[in-house]
Amino acid sequence: MCLDINIKIISHRGYWINSNEKNSADAFERSFKLGFGTETDIRDYNGKLVISHDIATPESMPVSTFFEIYKSYDLELPLALNIKADGLQRLLLEAIERYEITRYFCFDASIPDLLQYQSRNVKNYIRYSEYETDSILLENANGIWLDDFGGNFITSTLLDSLFKNKKENHDICIVSPELHSRNEKELWATLKQKFNAIQPEGILLCTDKPEEAREYFNDK
Repeated sequence: MCLDINIKIISHRGYWINSNEKNSADAFERSFKLGFGTETDIRDYNGKLVISHDIATPESMPVSTFFEIYKSYDLELPLALNIKADGLQRLLLEAIERYEITRYFCFDASIPDLLQYQSRNVKNYIRYSEYETDSILLENANGIWLDDFGGNFITSTLLDSLFKNKKENHDICIVSPELHSRNEKELWATLKQKFNAIQPEGILLCTDKPEEAREYFNDK
């Protein structure tokens, strides 16, 4: 019998339909309205925090606008904040506190920069991939950003080990393969099997296909 699967789905750069909607207000609105958290990219422009995956421009959305959109929906939806530049800790922490954001984590900061996030008790996840394993920084992290660049790293055996040894309140966010232009169905099937067998808590999936993922993991 297939059990309810407790996996939190977050959209990658918002829930976009066309690629030009990535990191847009429409994509964020769609994601939050449908009950998905979201991943997005944070940089700075002229001393202000903005949303931008690539080099920021005057048209880049202010982070304040992003947080205002988020606050108009469910504050329990998780936010994955991809840190694209060094030295943003103070401004980001001020914004997080001002907008009373609690369900968030930062990831992808450089190691020297990440140490500053950890020293300021900003919620942070450590990337774990075929290129980054067993980091000492995991001790002070709030979770793992589980990535697979080559397509052979996230195996059934690895998931067994990570789920078995996962610390309490130490979440794992899994990068879905389509983010690297690979088919996602094999990993999704493995995840579904693991959930039915192990029923792990604190697992997230970052995907470009949030509605498909919700339907797949809730299909009995």
